[in-house]
Amino acid sequence: MPASAISSFASLLRRFRRNTDGSTIVEFAIVAPTFLALLFAILETALMFFANQVLETVAQDSAREIFTGQAQSASMTQTQFKTFVCLKIPALFDCTQLKVDVQAYSAFGSITLPTQIDANGNFIDNMQYNPGGPGSIVVVRMFYQWQMFVTGLGYDISNLNGHQRLLVATAAFQNEPYRN
Repeated sequence: MPASAISSFASLLRRFRRNTDGSTIVEFAIVAPTFLALLFAILETALMFFANQVLETVAQDSAREIFTGQAQSASMTQTQFKTFVCLKIPALFDCTQLKVDVQAYSAFGSITLPTQIDANGNFIDNMQYNPGGPGSIVVVRMFYQWQMFVTGLGYDISNLNGHQRLLVATAAFQNEPYRN
């Protein structure tokens, strides 16, 4: 290679190194994917926590129907109670995916709440409806399988198969001494 070609190539490299035109776009292209992944992960996590809080509020409001004996006096079935709950659920949720479990216990110490996720990451759908009678201890639980989207970017908080997170809302109380 002639000396002039080496000299001109070295000169080209020096000019390229000193030229800062476009450095901002190169730096942004390096930082942008990480920034956007973090931003989307934060937004998805915030939306999931918001949805869980909404579900908690719906569980508390709906449990009041059992707590006061109105559900028992109206002889509500599991389907009717779920319909009642669905009237309180905002558009954030698909009511067909909502699972409602109502169980009565004799004492607070006898309450056992098993996990609804099996060893393979599947949801265990064994929902029951037993609102109890006056003075019964009742636990109302609501489950919703929330779809996660940002899991492919290395941030995966899903606990179910199919990149879903199980949202759980619980209300535990002792029924009022209403009249049957």
